[in-house]
Amino acid sequence: MAMDLSQKRILLTGGSGFLGRYVFEELLSRGVPDSSIFTPGSEELDLRKWESCVEAVKNADLVIHLAAKVGGIGFNLKYPGELFYDNAIMGIQLMEAARLAGTEKFVCVGTVCSYPRLTPVPFREGDLWNGYPEETNAPYGIAKKALLVQAQSYRKQYGFNAVYLLPVNLYGPGDHFNADNAHVIPALILKFFEAKLKGLPQVTAWGTGNASREFLFVRDAARGIVDAAERYDKGEPVNLGSGREIRIRDLAVMIKEITEYEGEIVWDTSRPDGQPERRLDVSRARAEFGFRATTTFEEGLAATVTWYRETMLG
Repeated sequence: MAMDLSQKRILLTGGSGFLGRYVFEELLSRGVPDSSIFTPGSEELDLRKWESCVEAVKNADLVIHLAAKVGGIGFNLKYPGELFYDNAIMGIQLMEAARLAGTEKFVCVGTVCSYPRLTPVPFREGDLWNGYPEETNAPYGIAKKALLVQAQSYRKQYGFNAVYLLPVNLYGPGDHFNADNAHVIPALILKFFEAKLKGLPQVTAWGTGNASREFLFVRDAARGIVDAAERYDKGEPVNLGSGREIRIRDLAVMIKEITEYEGEIVWDTSRPDGQPERRLDVSRARAEFGFRATTTFEEGLAATVTWYRETMLG
């Protein structure tokens, strides 16, 4: 039976973050009162500390764990230790605290970065353990994948209802437009607008441009997460994606055209491409809880660029 979220007290970690704000809105749209959703920030409760995790889950019927330290390739290369420790310790302690507190359900949001570097395309959940993740984001990917092991182990030993989701790369209005830790879409939007405003003749992009990525609009991702919270109660991990991929070279051209930048794109091949290809098999999400992405990539990308132009550039 579906969980009636409107009657539950919900802990939403990372609730003030990019994805978290959309999940919060999705919960409200399904009748959950604002007063029933607890969204502590890191300054209020540092989830790397056990006492904070115990305090966070107190009185929660449902936990949706989104809080993470995350960034693009450059950020992963610079802070691998922090990315491993912070993401592992937050999730491990929070799940244990939720189990001890008698929480009804725990929704853990993992990452596509957990898949092996050379996973057959489309990525199927059954291939998750068939190799080591792409080296540039392996510490982050492995830390998050450890939480799948924890969730499945807790289900087997304690009967704890923990479910695990694997969203692909997210994008949309409100993304992190920070040069130090932005993912590829906001990073390219930043570069093109900066070059346009400064009259620069070229924009330098990382890698060869030949790698491909699948992207999921953040509002679709939020809907999928809440769908799973309502209707998915099994131990197998579930991919969340759009089922469509695009080469980074083609993505750069699309953003160049939308931002109306007239210079050229130069590819810095001394920089890593990251994983060669990413596209998910999204059939399990469709079969188990009816999730299907509804925003086209063209619509989502245009909305993201428009938001940045209007909100960040004024």
